[in-house]
Amino acid sequence: MLGPREVFDRFQQATLAGTIGFDDLAEDVVIEWPFAPGGPARVEGRSEFVAFATPSRQALPVRFDEFRDVVVHETADPEVVVAEYTLVGTHLPSGRELAAPFVMVLRVRDGELVFCREYQNPLAMAEAAALAS
Repeated sequence: MLGPREVFDRFQQATLAGTIGFDDLAEDVVIEWPFAPGGPARVEGRSEFVAFATPSRQALPVRFDEFRDVVVHETADPEVVVAEYTLVGTHLPSGRELAAPFVMVLRVRDGELVFCREYQNPLAMAEAAALAS
């Protein structure tokens, strides 16, 4: 059965393959972005997340190339890890490299992701978008 570290590893592989990033979602998964542009965002449920993420990912003019500086912290709770990483990609129209730091908290129960909170750096994301244009 997959634990949180393995689910994060699979997230990295899926992201680099160009998919929405999570193959191991629980039916009642909760995914949050506390620092999303426009204020905190939250999606509840596998089908809601797929409906939310698929069009956004398909429209994104970026190919994700690598995860750098990945550190996965174990916690006292065996269901939870905290992952720090820099996601690096190429802006397809311009060919420019973009990079932004992230922190992700994952809770995995019975091999399925039941909770994810992703902290994005809004300033870094805005700077990357400006570089790409």
